[in-house]
This record gives sequence, C-alpha cells and structure tokens, in this order.
Amino acid sequence: METQELSERLRSHDPAVGLRAVGALHRLAEQVEAAAVVRARAQGWSWEQIGDALGVSRQSVHAKYGK
Repeated sequence: METQELSERLRSHDPAVGLRAVGALHRLAEQVEAAAVVRARAQGWSWEQIGDALGVSRQSVHAKYGK
C-alpha cells in the first residue's frame, strides 16, 4: 500500500477502512522493526541495547527475535 493511499485511508470516516489501514501500519512497523533488529545485531548491539532503543526489556526483544 502506497504511503499517500495509507494516509488517506487513515483519515477515512469509514471505520472498516481506518481499521484496515491501522492493520497495514502494524504490519509495516513489524517489518521495519525486524530489519532494524537484524542490522543492530549485525553491528554488535546487545539485546539490552536493542531493548532500550525499542523501549522494551532485553528479554522481550530476545524472545521475539533471538533465534
């Protein structure tokens, strides 16, 4: 979904359209977060540093991404 299209959907007065746009944002945020975690780990960041940057505990970020 294009950024402008997503922005327009978020402003929609139709709750179904708005909620689908929110779902798309969540999926996009998950993808961006996962890529950033991979880059951070590749650069030697600890799970604690990554957790701090994301505002979560090192345990939660490790449980989510530490395979």
